[in-house]
Amino acid sequence: MSGVPTLQDWIPNLLRGLELTVLLTVLGSILMLLLSVVLGLAARSQRRWLRGSARTVIEFFRGTSLLVQLFWLFYALPQLGIRFEPLLVGVLALGLNYGAYGSEVVRGSLNAVPAAQWEAATALNMSPWQRMRRVIWPQAVVLMLPPFNNLLIQLLKGTPLVIAISLVDLFAVGEAFRTGGGNVYLMYLVVLPAIYLALAYTMTFGMNLLEAAAKARLGQGRGLRDAFANLRPGAVVKT
Repeated sequence: MSGVPTLQDWIPNLLRGLELTVLLTVLGSILMLLLSVVLGLAARSQRRWLRGSARTVIEFFRGTSLLVQLFWLFYALPQLGIRFEPLLVGVLALGLNYGAYGSEVVRGSLNAVPAAQWEAATALNMSPWQRMRRVIWPQAVVLMLPPFNNLLIQLLKGTPLVIAISLVDLFAVGEAFRTGGGNVYLMYLVVLPAIYLALAYTMTFGMNLLEAAAKARLGQGRGLRDAFANLRPGAVVKT
């Protein structure tokens, strides 16, 4: 009986690895989106101390490697008496790193809303909260969603780095299959690319739905047809 592992034998392991990859992606994305909004708004604050603090956090996490951040959270913090579970470390590192990039998306999208919209809302005597919620934010969201889609896919592709902190995600299962003597070409040229591509396309379709809904609220786009049209490579959606 051959001791070489087969793909069929490893399907349960792949499913467990896929489950962890999806969990890391979902939780990391939630944290990324929250931090993106908080830091993006703080970076536009008129209060210098708040703006400066936000810029410091943003530049730190944008300017350092995700792998270094994983090691810092998992290996360095325990030396200071602060210890997190590996899963939480993975979520924190992914959320903080990509949240720093996402904050620039939020800030840039808000700045891209025409000045006339800000002035019109002010002329209507809206409070800052009303101005942001009812006029500026709905327009900025439409601008944010495409770059956020890219960031979410980048976050998904960053999940294999958690192998460095002993988490067994989809990539780690593939590595174990390889080191056990399994078919390297099958795993790395077919199985893993197909799974990651399927996950990326699922995320892209979800973001396309959100973008179509956001445009519909502004009276733009063609609704669900845009969500499907955007999935076609090279497609240009008319609005």
